[in-house]
Amino acid sequence: MTEGAAAPAGPGRVRLGRTSVEVTRFVLGCAPLAGLYQAVPEEQAAATLEQAWQLGVRAFDTAPHYGGGLSERRVGRFLAAQPAGSYVLSTKVGRLLADQGDGDAPAPEFAGEAPVVRVRDYSAQGVRRSLAESLERLGVGRVDIALVHDPEDHLDEALAGAFPALAALRDEGVIGAVGAGMNLCQPLERIVREADVDCVLVAGRYSLLDQSAGRSLLGACAERDVSVLAAGVFNGDVLANPRPGAHYDYLPASDEVIARARSIGEVCTAFGVPLAAAALHYPLRHPAVHALVVGARTAAEVREDIAYFSQPVPEELYHELVTRGLVEA
Repeated sequence: MTEGAAAPAGPGRVRLGRTSVEVTRFVLGCAPLAGLYQAVPEEQAAATLEQAWQLGVRAFDTAPHYGGGLSERRVGRFLAAQPAGSYVLSTKVGRLLADQGDGDAPAPEFAGEAPVVRVRDYSAQGVRRSLAESLERLGVGRVDIALVHDPEDHLDEALAGAFPALAALRDEGVIGAVGAGMNLCQPLERIVREADVDCVLVAGRYSLLDQSAGRSLLGACAERDVSVLAAGVFNGDVLANPRPGAHYDYLPASDEVIARARSIGEVCTAFGVPLAAAALHYPLRHPAVHALVVGARTAAEVREDIAYFSQPVPEELYHELVTRGLVEA
C-alpha cells in the first residue's frame, strides 16, 4: 500500500515479509475474548469469533498470556469447526503457564481467569515448550505465525535463544512466520536489525495519539521487508469513545488524553468521518504496515469495526490533523 492510500473495502489479504503466509488486513485480536478489562462468557466469545468469520476475517491473533490460556482454548474450539487451511493463526511465546501450587494465588491479570502463574522464559528450550503447550491448547499441529511476546526486559536472552529457535521451527514447517510483539519501539527495532524475523506486531505506537513507531521502527521494517501488524489502534478504547473511564494503553485515560482524542474527533466530525474509522485507517497509510490487529469482545463490536474499516477516509482529514498539531507530520 502506498502512502496516502485508503484501506481497501473488506478485510482483503496481504503476504507477510518474504513468507508464503497471507493474512487478512483485518486480524481479530483475541485478548478481549479472555477477559481483558471484563469477563466474557463462553457463548459471547464464540459469537464474536463467528461474526468475524462471517464478515470475512480469516486471521486470528492470540497468546498464552491472554486469560492464562483461555483465549487459545476458545480460539482453538472455534477454528476446529472451520476447514483446514482456511485461516491464519498467530500465537506467542515467552510466558510459560504453571499451576499456582500451594502458594498464594497471584493476582489475576485478566477478568475471570483461573489461578495461573506466568513464568518468563525466552530460551530456546522455553520457546519450544511454550509453542508445544500452545498447540495443545489450540488443538492444532502448527501455527502460521509465532511472535516472541514482550521480551524487552529479556532481549539478549531472546535474541540468543527464542528467535533462532523459532527460525529453526519455521524451517521445520512447524510455524510459517517468525516475529515479535510488544508496545515498545526501540526493542522492536533492535530485533528487526539483529534477528531473522518476518513480521512485528507493534501495539499502540502507531495511532492517532502516538506516532512514535513512525520515527524509525517502520522505516527499518520497510528496509528489511519485515511486515508490520499494527495493534492497539484505539490505544485501549479512548479513540473509539473518548469518555471519562476510557482506557489508554491498559490504564484509565488521563483528562489530557481524553481531551486530545476529542479534539481529533472534532476534526473527524467536520469531515463526516467517525473517529473510530479514522483511527483504523491511519496506520495503513504507511507502506510498512500491512495489517491491523483489532480486538473485540462482542459480535456487535466486530460489525462496527469492520464497517469503520470499510468506510473511506479522505486524506485531507489527516492533513488537517497535522496542520492543527494533533498528529505528527
